[in-house]
Amino acid sequence: MIIAIDGPAAAGKGTLARRLADEFGFAYLDTGGLYRAVGLSVLRVGGNPADAGVAEAQSKSLDLALLSDPELRAEATGNAASKVAALPGVRANLLDFQRNFAANPPEGRPGAVLDGRDIGTVVCPGADVKLFVTASAEVRAKRRFKELEERGVEPDFGVILADVRERDERDMNREDAPLKPAEDALLLDTSNLDIDAVFLRAAALVKERMAPQ
Repeated sequence: MIIAIDGPAAAGKGTLARRLADEFGFAYLDTGGLYRAVGLSVLRVGGNPADAGVAEAQSKSLDLALLSDPELRAEATGNAASKVAALPGVRANLLDFQRNFAANPPEGRPGAVLDGRDIGTVVCPGADVKLFVTASAEVRAKRRFKELEERGVEPDFGVILADVRERDERDMNREDAPLKPAEDALLLDTSNLDIDAVFLRAAALVKERMAPQ
């Protein structure tokens, strides 16, 4: 079984994806982590994340050890990831990796959960379950603000909100695989829902699809 979870930054899709993977014993892939790793790799070689040549080269020789690098979750890395993700060459280089993970989950797991921006529309359009997790820009900015505070950073809410809106604009309007719900995706707005409520709705849908027809 393949579960595709899409949505904008800080909507809660990663938390939901991990819980669903744990609940059903499925493999989990944070595809955004792949793009963050490319963005971080570009930054570390002193490149511009919007430079297609540099970004594509880094995506071809991506060091998967970067997926556990502490800097992967930094705000600068997130912004770089959004820029490299808008480049068709980078997307093409990472597409096969994502599709292979979904089709052949590691450790012989019975299914896979992938979260990102275009899983249900491009990476796995034939996924058994498609979810689109979203929340208002203000709510997502507050979540990011709180996350940074907990790390000991003194964030500026106005800057964070502007970054969230800028990233949304970039993700939704890129020419290649823009962020949008698949036509058959279940929309989950987490603006006023806690993660437990979102998880219960999503898990119920997964169980329904797993039941013998």
